[in-house]
Amino acid sequence: MEAATANPAPRDRMRPLRYLWRVPLLLANIVFAIVICAFILSWRGGVMKNGREPFAHRSIRLWSNLQLKIFGFTVHRYGNALHDPVLFVANHTSWLDIVLLHSQRAACFVAKAEIARWPLVGWMAARGGTIFHRRGNNHSLASVMAVMVERLREGRAVAVFPEGGTGHNGVLRVFHARIFQAALDAEVPVQPVALRFARHGRRVVDAGFREHESFMGNFLRLLGDPPLDVEVHFLEPVATSADGRRRMAETARERIALALDTDTPA
Repeated sequence: MEAATANPAPRDRMRPLRYLWRVPLLLANIVFAIVICAFILSWRGGVMKNGREPFAHRSIRLWSNLQLKIFGFTVHRYGNALHDPVLFVANHTSWLDIVLLHSQRAACFVAKAEIARWPLVGWMAARGGTIFHRRGNNHSLASVMAVMVERLREGRAVAVFPEGGTGHNGVLRVFHARIFQAALDAEVPVQPVALRFARHGRRVVDAGFREHESFMGNFLRLLGDPPLDVEVHFLEPVATSADGRRRMAETARERIALALDTDTPA
């Protein structure tokens, strides 16, 4: 089904007003994030037990939902997330993908190493259990895989973007199969998650990164944009197979692609 794309529109007269009230709320939520990271987060304690989330996880979900509301997003969840430990694999179009998944389930994300050097954001990501990976470095990937297995065996959830980077214009790229080995080694299930921006039930691809758009450019654009629906689709888990990582990756991608291209009730 054809995705909805942004058409040329008249000047948005409400954009300055949205900045006027969203920016102060955003600053307040940043302060809240610092408090959570400094005084509440501790990924060495507090794992999910019998399906019950620890306080730190609930704090992450609260902050994430507030962040999405500030940007004018209404969150809709479809399906149910598996209990920890689990490997979540999701499509990747925006920096908001992390916030969107965190609004439903706290998890340790695998992210590019450059984020670790970003002022404040890098510190908060590290406190949140992010596993940093230097893209194109096989030694780094081996280290990341080892940490992923360790976290999963400890009983935590780990989330990855198997495309290896953000897609543009709604394109879902090929999933890298090697990342699925962590679930096999830790003997945990793999659950695909489709992250979808929509309006009136139809997918909106322009909410993601535009080609050559910077993080700050995307951030400021979305901060001033009109309200939008965001969806988290927890899909059927992928059957694990010790000799079928590629098939696992293809199956996860197929299920996510179907969810992205299927209109939801408005």
